[in-house]
Amino acid sequence: MIRKLTSGGYRLYSRKKDARTGKRRNLGTFPTRAAAEKHEREVQFFKRRG
Repeated sequence: MIRKLTSGGYRLYSRKKDARTGKRRNLGTFPTRAAAEKHEREVQFFKRRG
């Protein structure tokens, strides 16, 4: 899940909420949406690979 920040950047959050905190985990902050989307695909690939 990608959200735009007030600073103009983009932050990638985990899809599921953390059971302990009830919040989504920050998976990185990026200057462009394209960079965030690229990293999101990399994260999903890595999760499937184990």
